[in-house]
Amino acid sequence: MLADRLDRYIARNVLAAIIVVQFVLLGLDITIAYIGDLGDTQGNYTALDVLIYLGMRLPWRFYQYAPVAVLIGALIGMGSMASSNELTVMRAAGRSLARIVWGVMKPVLLVVVVVLLVAEFVSPRTEQFAEAWRLEQRQGEGALLTSRSGWQFEGESVYRFGAIRADNVVLDLTRYRFDERRLIEATHANRAHWEEGAWQLEDVTTTRIFDDHTESEYQQHAGWDTALTPTQLERLLRDIESQAPSELWAYANFLQSQNLQADQPLLYFWQKVLMPLTMGSLVLIAASFVFGPLRTVAAGTRVFYGVVTGLVFKYVQDLLAPASTIFGFSPVWAVLVPTLACAAVGIYFLHRNG
Repeated sequence: MLADRLDRYIARNVLAAIIVVQFVLLGLDITIAYIGDLGDTQGNYTALDVLIYLGMRLPWRFYQYAPVAVLIGALIGMGSMASSNELTVMRAAGRSLARIVWGVMKPVLLVVVVVLLVAEFVSPRTEQFAEAWRLEQRQGEGALLTSRSGWQFEGESVYRFGAIRADNVVLDLTRYRFDERRLIEATHANRAHWEEGAWQLEDVTTTRIFDDHTESEYQQHAGWDTALTPTQLERLLRDIESQAPSELWAYANFLQSQNLQADQPLLYFWQKVLMPLTMGSLVLIAASFVFGPLRTVAAGTRVFYGVVTGLVFKYVQDLLAPASTIFGFSPVWAVLVPTLACAAVGIYFLHRNG
């Protein structure tokens, strides 16, 4: 009974610290982003609309800052108990170091569940809605779902897409068809719309390239025979970082079915799926700091070390991401290596101080 009460007490302190840190990080980030986005106001898109747009993106920002909030929150929560000698009393009463760390892990598990639900079901929808709403405020109804252009291979064809609208209308579509490495045809369509399970092109200009001449043909309407669906085009043109794990997995499988590299969507997929391990390793690092060299230092010093550790962790992951493409190892290792390294270091120092 006493053990359960101690677990709840530890969990309550750590969870409260994580929530406070998350609110502080979100507040600072929104303030900085608001000041930076004020220069984008134009027409009907006012300063109030900028604030609404940033509010719509809160789920994505919550997901992005969750690991840092867990690290710093665990440092502050455990650090406050260490400063008041509560952890020392628990150890003197026979509470093992492993049981204390498990008490810290319990609220983190709750945070992990919330973060995974947000990443899968909430942030992809709010990001898509926020971007469409912002562009419609600036450009009017029927605005582009995204202004990012994209390229895609399919068989012997290479496509360039200008943008896709919220109503599944593709703008500025160009198709280059090759015979091995020789360009034999280039087709440009101003628009393509999805109708009854198939694409229809509008204002189509086709140029066929022969050895000694070229031929051009204009069609007001034409069919487009492709395996690409509006959902797949949306994934191609939408910011890949904001997509749900299930969307990233489906997108990676589609690229692999086309014999294309899928390292980038797989990298973001593993980052999101392995988020529980990432947070757990950061908690171990935080616990090793509190029970080791940061046991008696001020709270500000703990926060500083937490920020530095979080930044180093992020930079290592960011460096391993392109390295996985260059050296040909699986993107999952770009996520696992820093995570396992953090866990190993944390367990080592906890064992040495236990």
